[in-house]
Amino acid sequence: MAERYSSFAPGGTAWVLQRVTAAVLVVLLAFHFFLLHFVNHAADVTAADTMARMENVGYFLTMVLFLVAGAFHGLNGVYNALVNQGLSGSRKRVVFWLLTVAGVALVAQGTYVALAMAGWI
Repeated sequence: MAERYSSFAPGGTAWVLQRVTAAVLVVLLAFHFFLLHFVNHAADVTAADTMARMENVGYFLTMVLFLVAGAFHGLNGVYNALVNQGLSGSRKRVVFWLLTVAGVALVAQGTYVALAMAGWI
């Protein structure tokens, strides 16, 4: 039988964060679907409604948490999938920093949009 290999060190920070963000995403995705597909039907959602929801600090923080958890979980998953496929050496460092910069840019842009939607900038 083939030996199982994972780039995640069990119990390491990245390993724990990958699992924590997965759990956070399951809960927040359920919240998102419930609120925006059952309470408010997708056809009825407007920019004004979104702006009104974003003015609520709790909702705003929930959406920013959703953004950060999703960005980390996705980009960390892509990075580790590439490492599991054999990425190593300088290419591994380049990919790590490209994904890190992309993640920071994604979170910065998403937070900026959230702040604008909330009317705070």
